[in-house]
Order: sequence, then structure tokens, then C-alpha cells
Amino acid sequence: MDSSDVRISAARWAGLAGGSPAALAVRAELVARWSEPHRRYHTLTHLAAVLAATDRLATEAEDVTAVRLAAWFHDAVYDGRPGSDEERSAQLAQSALPRCGVPAGRVAEVARLVRLTAAHDTLRPGDRNGAVLCDADLAVLGSPGYDDYAAAIRQEYAHVPDELFRQGRAEVLRRLLATPSLFRTALARELWEAPARASMTAELTRLTG
Repeated sequence: MDSSDVRISAARWAGLAGGSPAALAVRAELVARWSEPHRRYHTLTHLAAVLAATDRLATEAEDVTAVRLAAWFHDAVYDGRPGSDEERSAQLAQSALPRCGVPAGRVAEVARLVRLTAAHDTLRPGDRNGAVLCDADLAVLGSPGYDDYAAAIRQEYAHVPDELFRQGRAEVLRRLLATPSLFRTALARELWEAPARASMTAELTRLTG
């Protein structure tokens, strides 16, 4: 997928951050970051998928524009360093969005949402924007493309020996499957909960079988 995809088009971006030269330059920088050659899963395809899922959950959010902007920034910095990547991505949003004319309150909300993606389990009850972003980020778990997603994640961790990867990945899957619900919004649970659990259970069986 390339930057011509409708969900990451210049027109859709302009609807979020304006069409000024500064805003278009920020979009170009983000597209370049999401296109970095070391990425395998956290690519423009993932960005477009998160935005598509956000579209489906739009009525669940309090400020869907902030959620969509957070989607653009949530993996903008990706060096395979959990926590650090999200913090640097949030800082990028804080520095870039004011140049686009985005109001300060929305900039702060975008940065908060980006930081939230470092650990979805820190989401607090009643955080509607956070619930939509987290659910959109995890929507791939319930998609028909799950196996491609799992393969791409392995490629991003190609530096990790097979046995260590299997152990770590299996632990992540067990922890997620042990939660009462993978998704926070009722609509996401209806759309993706059952297929996500089926796909994750199948992957766990392959890893441990």
C-alpha cells in the first residue's frame, strides 16, 4: 500500500490538520516515517487499517479527529523499543501539530492517546477516545489478515532467536487471551472479539505445539 490510499490521502489529512504548506509537510514526513525500510508490520498498510477501523468506530469517540490524528502518530517513531517509541511519537505530535494550526487542547489529547498505545491496559473506564484508538489498533487481531500480521511481526523481530521469540510471543498471547475482553467498545467486541480469540488461540497452539 502507498500514500495514494484514500484513508491516508492528502485530502483526508487536510480534513484533520488543514491544507497549509506546513500541514502538508507534516503529512509528507509522517508518510516517509511509516515507509521506512526496516518496518514489516508497522507500515502504511497498518496506518490505513487503523484509520479504517477508526472510521467504523467513529460514533464511539468523543473527539474522533483527535483519535484519527493519534492514529497517524501512534507508530510514527518505530525502532522496536516499546515505551520509548510511543513517547517519541507523542513528542513528535506535540512539536508538529501546532505548526499545522491544531488547537492546543487537541494536540494535548493526541499526545495522550499516542502514549496510551504503549500499554493498552492503562486505559481508564470512560475514556471513549482511548477505547476507540486501542480497539482500532487491535482490530487486526479479528481480521482475515491475521496470519499475515503474525508473519510480519516475526519479521520485525528477526534478530530474536526462534525459541526466544516463540516463548515471548506465546506469553503475550496468553496474557491477552486471559483478559475478559480484548476490546473496549461494544461495537468492536461485536465485530472482532470472536474471530480474534480464534486466531490467537490457533497461533498459540502453533507456537507451543
